[in-house]
Amino acid sequence: MRNPHVLIVDDSKTIRSVLSSQLKSRSIDVTEAVDGLQGLNHIRKRHYDLVITDVIMPNMDGYQLCTEIKNNPETKSTPVIILSTNEKNEQIEKGFEVGAAAYITKNKAGKELFPYVQEILDKSKLLRDRLILVVDDSKYILKVVNSGLSDAGFNVITASNGSEAYEIASNELPDLILSDINMPVMDGIEFCDKIQKNPDLSSIPFVIMSSGGDRRTMRELLHKGASAFLVKPFNIDQLVITAEKLLSDHFKMVLQQRELLKTERNLILGSITSLIQALEARDPYTRGHSDTVASISVKIAKQMSFNPHDLERIEFAARLHDLGKIGIRDDVLLKPGPLTSEEFNLIKQHPSLGAEILRPIPSMEDVIPAVLYHHEKMNGQGYPHGLIGNEIPIWARVIAVADVYDALTTDRPYRKAMAHNKAMDIITQNSEFQLCPECVKTFKSVIPDNPMDCKELNLAECI
Repeated sequence: MRNPHVLIVDDSKTIRSVLSSQLKSRSIDVTEAVDGLQGLNHIRKRHYDLVITDVIMPNMDGYQLCTEIKNNPETKSTPVIILSTNEKNEQIEKGFEVGAAAYITKNKAGKELFPYVQEILDKSKLLRDRLILVVDDSKYILKVVNSGLSDAGFNVITASNGSEAYEIASNELPDLILSDINMPVMDGIEFCDKIQKNPDLSSIPFVIMSSGGDRRTMRELLHKGASAFLVKPFNIDQLVITAEKLLSDHFKMVLQQRELLKTERNLILGSITSLIQALEARDPYTRGHSDTVASISVKIAKQMSFNPHDLERIEFAARLHDLGKIGIRDDVLLKPGPLTSEEFNLIKQHPSLGAEILRPIPSMEDVIPAVLYHHEKMNGQGYPHGLIGNEIPIWARVIAVADVYDALTTDRPYRKAMAHNKAMDIITQNSEFQLCPECVKTFKSVIPDNPMDCKELNLAECI
């Protein structure tokens, strides 16, 4: 992300120097101008996120500079702060009349200026490129609202009825929806209801615009999920302020939810990691097994062009794939010789036990199938449910290959580790009827294969 860029316009070199130094210390890029005319020339050449200007200057004063900025369609969305020694009410009112976002007297600048600067820059960053969907069957209303919102720095897309708007919203995912009530094909009430019933769209702030003041309709729409209600005719400034407030509040809420989810995830991961460490501490033969399986699984998944989110989740699933072994008795889990049928049936419970441990945790929902099905086989002879072929989730199929490889190439209570080449040959032999052929092929492309003669091995032993 680029640093914000502020233009300082003041005929006092000392004022410019002090302001510039303080802004740069806040990672803000600064350009200086000695008067309004020079400032206007700078603005015509490039975009600024904010202009801070004095009032009384040679060649062009701050009021005229602000007027020029606001009269130019290309610069009118640029916020301006007027910084002046004049405290008279009529001068302050004139500053707001010419379009200033704030008027601050220089004797209060130390206390008030930089909070205003930060607020305006934060708002500019928040609103930059935000998409608003405006829905109204009146071409005049669409034109006026589109113009007002565009001038304020928003991206705007329009629709003439709820049906058209719903299709646009589904494809474009706007950040805010402004909708009339009385429209042909689909009115605003039905449109709002349909938006709220779609989980992909329901979090978008929805504002109703109507010429009617029917309180019952207002209550109904607020009940259906509308965020605000504007009665026509409304002032465009009022509309812009409403849009900014809703987007700001919505953005803050999203950030808070992300932080809560991140905290929850870290707490859960910490707790489960402790369980995995406790499990591997019981069995020195499998120490580090989960990390190795996770590393190999990610290599396979990356080669198979999984998206970044899925790569992160499959790594998480691979680390947890043997979690259920925490519930298997030591005399079975650590048995140095072959397992009896009864003991093997106990071992076969560990995918289901792992899934049950994770099931109460909402954020683990997408991970559970990989944990539950990583011992299923392509021929339907796996466990716990005997899934066949592509019935087995792809994450589980990827983890199965990584799991088998690490199980074959590390010491176990019942046998010594095999050489890499021998393990690769066994995996190749068991492709198609036990392991996913596509996953095996990808695995061999990320871990070079160098097969050699070897004895067949039943993969049921790779537990």
